[in-house]
Amino acid sequence: MSETATLSTKFQISIPKAIRSAQHWEAGLTFAFIPKGTGVLLVPVPKRDALKGLARGAKASNYRDRADRF
Repeated sequence: MSETATLSTKFQISIPKAIRSAQHWEAGLTFAFIPKGTGVLLVPVPKRDALKGLARGAKASNYRDRADRF
């Protein structure tokens, strides 16, 4: 899918409807802009509730530590 948008005089961009629909993005969603070479990666920032339980079952043992580095 190849969509384009134009930067307005107020430095705003409207995300094309086809992209919003495909990604299920709603109004009020917060985004992070990550520089990548000559472009920018646009990533939605998840809500705290969506992150709950993400690391369930993770154990702190057997992980590399600073002492393991040369």
